[in-house]
This record gives sequence, structure tokens and C-alpha cells, in this order.
Amino acid sequence: MKKLNDAFAALYNGDNIVKLTELRYIPRWIVILIDVSIVLFSILLSYFFLEKLHVSVNFPQYLFEQKLLLIAVNVLFMFVFKTYAGIIRHSTFFDLFKIILSSGCTLCTLLLINVGTEFWLQKPLYLYPNLFLYFFISVSIMFFFRMVTKQFFNILIDYKGSSSKVRVAVVGVGDASVSLARAILHNPNYPYRLSGFLTKRSDSHKAVLLGHKIYNIDHFFSNKNLVSRFDAVLIIKEIMTKHELEEWMTLALDNGLKVLKAPTLSKMRDSDLVGGIRQLQIEDLLNRRPIKIENEEVRRRHFEKNVLVTGGAGSIGSEIVRQVSQFNPSLIVVLDQAESPLYELELELIEKFPEQKFKFVLADISNNYRLEKIFETYQFSMVYHAAAYKHVPLIEENPHEAIFVNVLGTKNLALLSKKYKVNRFVMVSTDKAVNPTNVMGASKRTAELFVQSLQNSEGNKTKFITTRFGNVLGSNGSVIPHFRKQIEKGGPVTITHPDIIRYFMTIPEACELVLQAGTMGQGGEIYVFDMGEPVKILDLARRMIKLSGYTPDIDIEIKFIGLRPGEKLYEELLSNNATTVPTHNEKIMISKDPSLGFDEIEVLCKQIVKSAVKRDKLQVVKLLKDIVPEFISNNSEFEILDKKEVAPANIVIDN
Repeated sequence: MKKLNDAFAALYNGDNIVKLTELRYIPRWIVILIDVSIVLFSILLSYFFLEKLHVSVNFPQYLFEQKLLLIAVNVLFMFVFKTYAGIIRHSTFFDLFKIILSSGCTLCTLLLINVGTEFWLQKPLYLYPNLFLYFFISVSIMFFFRMVTKQFFNILIDYKGSSSKVRVAVVGVGDASVSLARAILHNPNYPYRLSGFLTKRSDSHKAVLLGHKIYNIDHFFSNKNLVSRFDAVLIIKEIMTKHELEEWMTLALDNGLKVLKAPTLSKMRDSDLVGGIRQLQIEDLLNRRPIKIENEEVRRRHFEKNVLVTGGAGSIGSEIVRQVSQFNPSLIVVLDQAESPLYELELELIEKFPEQKFKFVLADISNNYRLEKIFETYQFSMVYHAAAYKHVPLIEENPHEAIFVNVLGTKNLALLSKKYKVNRFVMVSTDKAVNPTNVMGASKRTAELFVQSLQNSEGNKTKFITTRFGNVLGSNGSVIPHFRKQIEKGGPVTITHPDIIRYFMTIPEACELVLQAGTMGQGGEIYVFDMGEPVKILDLARRMIKLSGYTPDIDIEIKFIGLRPGEKLYEELLSNNATTVPTHNEKIMISKDPSLGFDEIEVLCKQIVKSAVKRDKLQVVKLLKDIVPEFISNNSEFEILDKKEVAPANIVIDN
């Protein structure tokens, strides 16, 4: 009642549009009064027609009672079928069906009364044409009232705050697009206003959908005045191919329109659709179809097993933990040396997986004594080794730290996995380990060589597996979050070189590869992933600037700062002398890289760790170049070590 009073009061306060749109529904007793009024009007109109046609009614002395009986019967069936219960502004053909049922039952009842009176009194109480005329008039007016009310509210909602709303064109005219458009119309509190539909079809330019025009793509974008009436295009990513997504994005951005994406329709109710609309992100264009993972085999490897994940608080490690948690292992030990991220992950996992048993361990993988106690206590079945130092410029300045974590840490974990008969040891490596041009890549290649060498070492029962990734979208320190921060600050966006290219994959995709690799092969393999086409970083930056609503080199400057120490223009997944072997998964291949025997790599690792302890940068990098002959420094102080006149480092065998 208060809402209705507010609406009437608004008529005198001059703010009626806002108040009426805030009115959630007309009270039911008001709807009943309106419907009874319609019934009365329909009766009067039907009798008026009879009078004008000079048709005499039966029992004219009981005309008032006839009308009263008709009203009573109709109102009775209104309550039976609850025609008043629907919210008028959201009326559908289901409401029409209830009205037809109510009026139809009224008609049938009155026809039965007619049959009775005709039997007892030799003539019917009502004229049969009058009853059918009343039926059609009452049904039509009741439904017309609901449709007019619904359209009236839609107009008010569309008008309310329209100047501040984003005028969107929904891409497509299929069921998913129509559902999305309808959700926008029915959610007046969201900042979007449906202004039309866009399609590639040429047979719909004269059609109207939900009261809005359908525009052909060619006609729309060739008419600048037409484009100016819109602020954004709204796409449903899941129903488009990558090529279509890029095509629509390019057309929209080139014409000054924003690109919005709607959520997955199958996972959200209509009332949630509009709230899930977001601006299209560069990740949406780089996302690729994920690996088809064999869940049953992965589940079998983890179900009721103890699992260790090193680097568990990092981007890759934490996602591995989340995915492994779905397979009901007995225990997941999450190990990391970063205190705050580890604590934050602990809070998240306890909330998300309350039934799963976790152990969060703060430790440095270069501390073998600390690690051995953990292995002895928990007797792991699976070890996922994702802990590593990965930032190229930092490691180029501090090569000894790469040796402690990437080489010594990996060595400690691998040897303990062998000693405690871990079933499978899966190491996360990087494409920077292929033909490395920096210390980070060379240290990871050294770790690969050590892990591989253990496979055929004496007494080994563990399967040692390595996986190589490209750049991971959204990982800590990756280029996309870095560009996004620069754009938010107004630029400039800094790129090292105009020709630099990189491969990209998503974090879930990378972790699916890790889990899949853990179930494949006989051990000793290096698995590489079909990364698809490489992405030019300059193109990536330009797209991100456009998606943010700016113009590259006008609103946001793009600045080239030169290659960083150790950085190269092109990254590779295979070394020059490696060959690949396919697997049963078309997205995963085995790289046949040169390897070293365990005794040889063991000696080299001991020597390089000793040099790292002495903080002798040149000696450390010299030894890395001896272990990894294809390691040629680029844009680095260590380029001097690649000159022919520089003698190789002296290797001292120390048992």
C-alpha cells in the first residue's frame, strides 16, 4: 500500500517517472478491482451491442440479476486461477492462458446454466451470442490492459536515466542474444539500455525484435550517424569463434564503440545476466580451447594419496592445488617461502574446500634438511615442483640466487623423491630453457637435465616428468597486468622492442597440462604444449589500449625502452637439435632433447652450487654455459663469456 501511495504522491511532486519505475508491482486487490471493472464494462458493452441490433433479451425483468450472476461466476474463477497474482509489468502469454481459462470456465458454467433454464423454463437465461460476445470482449480487454501496462512500464524504465545509461547493441538474433536483451529490458537498475541488435544476416534489416531494430553489420558500421547513437556492442563470447570475436572487436573499436561481454548463459539465471556483463579483456582474445584432460586417470593418481606442491602460493602452484583438490587426495602439502601469499591461499582453500585436508608449510627448497623431514613425515605419492625464481632481469643481476632455488632446490626435491620412492615427480619448466639467452632460462635447463638424469639412475622407482610452458596469462609479473596498470595511470605503455613476440596460455590450461603430464609416459620425458600462434607484444598493447577506451599513441603513448638484460625477441619450445614425438593428446608432444648422465650432471651441479655460495657471478655463469652449451647471453654483461678467447670454467670433481 505504501508503494502505491508513493506512486500517487509522485504525481503531485513532479517526480512521477522515477517513483513509478520504483513501484515493484500493483497490489493484488487493485488488480482484482480493475479486472472486475473490465468484467462489468464487458457486460455493459455486450448488452449495448444487443440493444443496437434490436435484439430482445430473455427475462428482461431479471436483467440486473443476470449481470450480477455473470460477475459472480467470473470473479469466482478469477480466484480459482489467480489471474490477479501475476506481476502486470512482467506479463507473458502464460498470464493470457490463465485469463482464457478463467473466462472459458465462466462461459462453460453459464452455458450449463442456460441448458438448465432451457430445460426447466423452456428458454435460456442468456442469449448464446451474448455469452460468446462477452467472452471475447472480456478476454481481449483484460489481456490488452496487461500488455499496455507492461509496455508503459518498459517505456518509463527505458526513459528513466537514459542519458546516463550505456546504449548497447546486442550482437546476434538467436535465442541466447534475445534472452540477454530481454534481461536488459527487465533490469532497470543496471546501467545498460537496449538500443538495437546487430547481425551479419541481410534478411532482417526491416524486422523488429523486442521493439528494437535489427541492423545489418555492413549497413550499421558504414553509417556514422547510426553508430553515434550507440555506446557499445554486447557479445556473448561462448557462442562465437575466436575469429568472430576478433572481427566484432575490431569493427567496434575502430568505430569508437566499447566492447562488452555477457556471462555464460547456461550457468546464470536471467536475473543475473546483466549483472555479469563486463568489458571485454585481452585475455578473452588470447584464451584458447583447453586441453582435453583424462579426468578418470588423473583422479586415480590423486584419490586418497598424499600430494606435495612446491611454490604452492604462486600463480601456477596455487591453481595446481585447486585442481588437485577436486580429486579427493588424502592430504595436500602446500609448500612456499612467501609467507603472506601462503597465508592468503590457506584462508581461500579452507573456505573453498572445507572437507579437504591441507598442510601449509613455510620453507625454502634449498634447505635439504627441512625438506627431508617433510618427505619422511608425509610419504608423498605425487610431487608437483612449481617453485622457481622466474623474473629474467632480476635473475640476470643475481645469478647465484637462481642456482640456490632453480638448481639446488630442484636437486634436493628430486633426490628426496627418489629416496622416498615417490610415484611421480612433475617439474614445471619454461620455454626460456630452450636455447637460453639468460641466466634464468639456463638455470631451468640445468634443472631439467638433473631431473632427466635421475630416471635411469641406480635404484630409481620414481617417474620423473618435465613440462614446458610459454607465458601464462595473469601470472605474477606477467605482461598483461603490467600493461593494465600503465594504462590505468595514463601511460606510457612500455615495450622493450617493436618486434618482440611471445606465446601465451591461461593458468588453468597450464595446470591441466601439468596434471595430464603426471599420468603420461614412463618417466624421463619433457612434455611441450602446442602453444598455437605467437602474439606480437606491440599488437597486444594496442588492443589493450583500445579495449580500455583510448587511442594508441594519442591518448596513451607506446614507448620502446630496449631489450632488458638476457631478453630475446623470440621464444622457442624446442631446442635446435631436438625432435618431437606425438602423444595420444594432439596438444601435447614429447621433446627429445640431449641429456646428461647422472654422475656427470651431479658433479656439475655440486660445482656450480659452490660457486654460487662464493657469490662469484662470472664463475657461476661460466659453469652454466658449460652445462648448457647452447646458452648464449643476449644484451647482458655476460656476453663477454661467449667470446672464443674466454676459456671454459675449470670443473673440479669433488665427491
